[in-house]
Amino acid sequence: MKSLGTFGPYGGCYVSELLIPVLSEVEEAFLQYKDDPAFKKELNALLRDFAGRPTPLTELKTLGKESGCRIVLKREDLLHGGAHKTNNVIGQALLAKRMGRSELIAETGAGQHGAATAMAGALFGIPTRIFMGAKDIERQRPNVQRMKLFGAEVISVESGSKTLKDAINEALRYWTAHSSTSYYLFGTVAGPHPFPQIVAHFQKVIGEEARGQCLKQFGKLPHTVCACIGGGSNAIGIFRAFLGDREVRLVGAEAGGKGLKSGKHGAALCKGRPGSLHGSRSYCLQDEDGQILEAHSISAGLDYPGVGPEHSALKDSGRVEYRAITDRRALDAFFRLTEKEGIIPALESAHALAAAFVVAKSLKPDDILLVNLSGRGDKDLDHIMSSPNHHAKKYLP
Repeated sequence: MKSLGTFGPYGGCYVSELLIPVLSEVEEAFLQYKDDPAFKKELNALLRDFAGRPTPLTELKTLGKESGCRIVLKREDLLHGGAHKTNNVIGQALLAKRMGRSELIAETGAGQHGAATAMAGALFGIPTRIFMGAKDIERQRPNVQRMKLFGAEVISVESGSKTLKDAINEALRYWTAHSSTSYYLFGTVAGPHPFPQIVAHFQKVIGEEARGQCLKQFGKLPHTVCACIGGGSNAIGIFRAFLGDREVRLVGAEAGGKGLKSGKHGAALCKGRPGSLHGSRSYCLQDEDGQILEAHSISAGLDYPGVGPEHSALKDSGRVEYRAITDRRALDAFFRLTEKEGIIPALESAHALAAAFVVAKSLKPDDILLVNLSGRGDKDLDHIMSSPNHHAKKYLP
């Protein structure tokens, strides 16, 4: 490989030697095409004409007044497909097409990445196979239906916790056996090199747009930027544009689940320690013997025991502050945004919004608090309405 793919002590490529040649081939293709004028022209045209970029900024008038500062959303929920995942899948699907691959495979948790990959498969005419945990299939049926409508085969993973971690395991096993014909369209900034770099490259458009939009619309940069963290692609996508602006505070919201003391959470950065998971070294949830623990979250997209290696480096450097947001706080934020502003956020994004409400207490009235609304919440409605919380009960018949 041309690069070790490390972020300080994190990252790398710790996989079966059978996958090293194909990962090297993926890296070479990425380095060849990422700055190629024809590739960039096709990608930008698709992001504009198919996906609907640029996505707008929306200022929350009611919640901003209640919170004591200016809260602004970066509306990735308005992207075609309903989430930021579309940015990455279009880029990687184009890469797979250039490499001559005849099949796309992907893992998915909340189903947004699976639906986006299936959508890209339909767009480019490439057969698609999606690995999804059986537990996630039950709580994300709308996205499963969308994947099938796009013509993808959805494979239920029955092993382990039946969630995202296990879907990645099965996808990697399949890819090992079919690497000459399949392209593994990885969904987040985790996994073995070069995936953390590839996904970050295709998601950086979020932050580049948001930074320019803030300067144009408000005449200044935001005081704070908040984003949710599972694997962490939407967060890296928006954070990267502000890393050099030391005056801009960056806050990542992890899945606190039932609470950090309960042991039922997905907060790898807040409660984990460095270890190896899915081919790279990063913070992850593990026991004293280094065995990976199950993650817990009301949000399927944040139900992951690890995190991207770049986030681990940003945590150690202190450049980004990471907070664990409980299920209860995320649900409260979900209903506040829906009832007060007419926007239904994904449960993942609701974690970022909940963190923003906490941060807002220390800000001034004219400070801009930018929240990456990474996806819309249509996919979560059945799950939310069946959960035992006081908000949902009033909407039930």
